[in-house]
Amino acid sequence: MGEVSIRYVGGPTAVVDICGFRLVTDPTFDAPGDYPIGDRKLVKTAGPAVEADETGAVDAVLLSHDQHPDNLDEMGRAYLARVPLVLSTPAAHGRLGDAVTALPNWETYELGERLRITGVPALHGPEGAEALAGEVTGFVLHGDAVPTVYVSGDNASLDHVRAVAERFGPVDVAVLFAGAARTPLFDGAPLTLTSEAAAEAAQILGARHVVPLHFEHWGHFSEGADTLTEAFAAAGLSERLRLLKPGATFTD
Repeated sequence: MGEVSIRYVGGPTAVVDICGFRLVTDPTFDAPGDYPIGDRKLVKTAGPAVEADETGAVDAVLLSHDQHPDNLDEMGRAYLARVPLVLSTPAAHGRLGDAVTALPNWETYELGERLRITGVPALHGPEGAEALAGEVTGFVLHGDAVPTVYVSGDNASLDHVRAVAERFGPVDVAVLFAGAARTPLFDGAPLTLTSEAAAEAAQILGARHVVPLHFEHWGHFSEGADTLTEAFAAAGLSERLRLLKPGATFTD
């Protein structure tokens, strides 16, 4: 089995090295500040621990969605132009054109001879959220003698997690976008996994390791490191949780 390493940049952004390839999730490299989204704004409270120029040569970006600045900001958009492959939703391809390769749910992109990347369902909020929140996606990295890594993207649906587990479980590493993001949309219902749901997702997936992303550095997160620690402890899963400090790396 090959090795996987995950370097936490901040927010939803991480550098993933696997099978000789380097991938980046949802690139966000802008400074802290206010970021408009429609008639609202999102507030970024901390900048990245790793600058865009410090990521090294990257083979692909795994972009859960392009329509929200906390998942793709201005520097992130510029970053896409320097990466040979960007995998994302069909809707992102429609907006960003040939800069993005659409990867619909359950379709697979082969990166080299060993690494396969499959798009998997995600729901950015409660049932019916897609009409307002837009299309989002997750990813599973897999292959022969390759660790299986699930990247949830901005997903709040445990039903989608179950569908992933049925096809790919157990997984070696689950990269879960947590934080229980809340905005005035959907009466404040969580738009991403709560800490308790993240722990349940870890159980569903049979994940050996869980690396949370997107649980801090933005004002609309209602839960964070403390609640993740508590929820995993309550579920008896503390040994699986890999809470990284910004700039730190987990290696399996």
